Amino acid sequence: MKSLVLFVLPMLMAAITQARQLIGAPSILHYTKQQYAGGGQTWDMDMDRHGILYFANNEGLLTFNGQNWKVLPVPNHTNLRSVRVGKDGRIYTGAQDDFGYYLPDENGLLRYTSLKPLIPSGEREFADIWNIVCYNDAVFFRSNNKIFSYKDNAIRVYPAPGEWRLLCNTPHGLYAQDAREGLMKFVSDNWRVVAPAMASQKLLITAVLEGKQDTLLVFTLKNGIFKLYNQQLFPFNTPVNEALQTDRIYCAKEWDNDQLLLGTAEGGCYILHKNTGALIQKFGIREGLQHNSVRRIFADNGRNIWLALDNGIDMIRYNSAIKQIHPDQHQYLTTYAARVFNRQLYIGTSDGLFVTPLQEHTDLSFQDNQFQKVAHTNGQVWSLATVGEDLLMTHHEGAFRINGPAAYPLFKGTGCWLFLPQQARTLIGCYNGLRTMGAALSPVRQVNLLFESLRFLTAEQDSVIWASHPYRGVYRIVLERDTTLRYTLYTQQQGLPSSYNNFVFRVRGRMVVATSSGIYEFDPIQQRFVPSAWLFPILGNTAVQYLAEDATGNIWFVSGKMPGVVDFHQPSLQKPYSIVHFPELKGMIVSGFECIYPYNEENIFIGGEKGMYHINYKKYKQPKGSPTVMISQVNARDSLLFSGYLPASAAMLKKLPNAFASFHFEYAAPSFGNNMEFSYKLEGFDGDWSEWSARTEKDYTNLPHGKYAFSVKARDNLGNISKAASYAFQILPAWHQTTLAKSIAVLLGLVLIWCCYRLFVAQQQRHKKEQARLILHHEYEKERLQNDKLAADIQFKNKELAITTMHLVQRGKLLFNIKEELLQTIQKITPSPLPSFKKVLRLFDEAEENTEDWEQFSRHFDEVHNNFLSILKKRCSDLSTTDMKLCAYLRINLTTKEIAQSMGISVRGVETSRYRLRKKLEVPADVSLYDFLLSVQGV
Repeated sequence: MKSLVLFVLPMLMAAITQARQLIGAPSILHYTKQQYAGGGQTWDMDMDRHGILYFANNEGLLTFNGQNWKVLPVPNHTNLRSVRVGKDGRIYTGAQDDFGYYLPDENGLLRYTSLKPLIPSGEREFADIWNIVCYNDAVFFRSNNKIFSYKDNAIRVYPAPGEWRLLCNTPHGLYAQDAREGLMKFVSDNWRVVAPAMASQKLLITAVLEGKQDTLLVFTLKNGIFKLYNQQLFPFNTPVNEALQTDRIYCAKEWDNDQLLLGTAEGGCYILHKNTGALIQKFGIREGLQHNSVRRIFADNGRNIWLALDNGIDMIRYNSAIKQIHPDQHQYLTTYAARVFNRQLYIGTSDGLFVTPLQEHTDLSFQDNQFQKVAHTNGQVWSLATVGEDLLMTHHEGAFRINGPAAYPLFKGTGCWLFLPQQARTLIGCYNGLRTMGAALSPVRQVNLLFESLRFLTAEQDSVIWASHPYRGVYRIVLERDTTLRYTLYTQQQGLPSSYNNFVFRVRGRMVVATSSGIYEFDPIQQRFVPSAWLFPILGNTAVQYLAEDATGNIWFVSGKMPGVVDFHQPSLQKPYSIVHFPELKGMIVSGFECIYPYNEENIFIGGEKGMYHINYKKYKQPKGSPTVMISQVNARDSLLFSGYLPASAAMLKKLPNAFASFHFEYAAPSFGNNMEFSYKLEGFDGDWSEWSARTEKDYTNLPHGKYAFSVKARDNLGNISKAASYAFQILPAWHQTTLAKSIAVLLGLVLIWCCYRLFVAQQQRHKKEQARLILHHEYEKERLQNDKLAADIQFKNKELAITTMHLVQRGKLLFNIKEELLQTIQKITPSPLPSFKKVLRLFDEAEENTEDWEQFSRHFDEVHNNFLSILKKRCSDLSTTDMKLCAYLRINLTTKEIAQSMGISVRGVETSRYRLRKKLEVPADVSLYDFLLSVQGV
């Protein structure tokens, strides 16, 4: 009976459950082989505890940390077929004729270790390793002819009974398919058959999952899905059974408790309800995939769906709060308006208005996609508005009322931008001015005097309207009658930052102008525009193109081609509000024709260039936990120091030579598909954290030696900040900067100082000696000069003495001659007058014997010759005056003749006197009398 229930109940449920496609499609990120620099085919994938993804690719092991791709070729240069991250942190891989594991070393670089040497001899021949399964404490590797079990550094081999075709595990068992025996289960270290019918029916199993009530879900390549209970197979009929058999199931994975993810060979990815098999959503090339052949499916921690394709890798952001709605069935029309009206969702596009009924879902993106085009709406739709009980549409061809499946014109002939409902009337901004319409939606009248294109309108009062023109300025319009108005144009001269790009809106019951420099309001007292007292401090002078207020008072805006919201119900940073941007939609909205329709907190519609974007803001702002950040690479001088496959803090402190002064850091946050910002700091160099930036790399150059720690943290657009990741390193000092070198330098310095001191002392001594020598030389020179002077004086006085002597000699000679002449003359006179001249002759004799001259001469002589005569007289007291004169004349080196004349004797008398003088002085015979007299000077 239980078997019957298992067989019949799914068929009945499948019959009443229709295949469905949701209107909200998650965004799909594409990674091409050009981006990850690998081969087109990717066979398997897994993720480690740090958030790094690993892919088995034809070119080797691909890794992705959310920012950077890396390729690690297989050591034997073959294709990589499988990859699995073990509980021990190893990344097990299977290639052709080899399998093993990668493990990061102390520098975060993955190193490969082959397990093939552990295989028993004789069992080492095998082909591709297609599956890797971690089960209990062992790791199993499947080739076509053998399954290898690796445990406790030993390998056990399980040969195939026929051919191993599958290896997989569930929470309650390890399963394998053999071509001859069928489905087998690993029990007590052996394989036991649990479904032999698989072999008899020649079913090729691609996945086995746990079902309910002790059943297994068995997925086959060409025959659809089966339920296995008590070794019996029951077809699991689903609304997409035929499609699955045609598209062929490559892989399957249980997801989100009650859903199944299926990868097919030709139909892309299916999401089915696990119990009923009903189609929830399908993704293929038409839905945005790169390829329809899905070889492996993986769901990461953020509930993103990863698809390993036959050509490329795709990520479906299925859990994202932002979805994309394509009302035109994949024509990707640009959307300009949205409105929920009478339990239907209307979306206006560049080619008509589309509508779909709504079911009981608070998040409207989970509605069934039943969009139909509203009749008579072909062409450009600009806006939708609810007036009373009617839904109105502005169109390139006029204004229309929507009634059921069709649109009916209110007037045609000119394009209309928007409706502005008022109590007494409804205003219509048109291509060529303003029109009014009564409460009954008729008649439509042209208002005269202003024929500008009026795309933005808002009311201050029923009779006072504000309008903006993107190239004119802002108009204040006063309606005097339904067909007449007067207006005032305000431009830059009246306080607006510019006369261009001004847009009027009504927020919190007030007219505001979104400008290129923030939000402005009109001051009626000054008759000028001034910065808004409450919105300008919030948004600042940022250029704003669009404003819309939701039912809770939050302000939605568009700035810089990116939507955002000022949330007054979520304070942050000591402010009564928070500003949330949506970087996922930056550049995707319709620039110049922005549209935000905040229906409620779970349904925010934003016009896009390709379809309509839907934001479940309630889900978007829910806490998702702090993001994580990792340092993915560190380079210095073109050398790889750290490769990021383990936390940077776990790396050993890297000590680097002084030449490593320039560093390049790369970092990432493995929050796939999210927009993150980063802030970094290099401790030991930077004073504080850097400004937040989307950059994922930083360079430092010319760092001095010392210890450093590079830290980085990540922040998501909701303001959640991660813990910092750090990488510590030390730049060693140059040889001349080491303690030893400094000690040696100090020692050498001291030695140098000592040597300099010794040199200085020696120099001082030499200087003193030189000074003494100079002084001595100076004294010597001074004495020499004095002696020279004395010698000169002596020579001069000798000359004077000689002159005086010669004068005395001449005078004596003259007196002698006069005396002789006088005597001769007297003798000739007779009688002789001699007696008369005796007195005269006596005077001559007195003159000759005058001692005064001698005394004067001797005194001067002693002054010149250091008391020569006095000393000579003391030495020989018996010297006569004549002897003294002779000594003096000899001392001044007079000739014998000059001495004779001076003394008034003959030459011979001089010789005789010299002889007598030698005897008195006792001059040795071998010494000349002159030399002896010279020696007397030194006595």
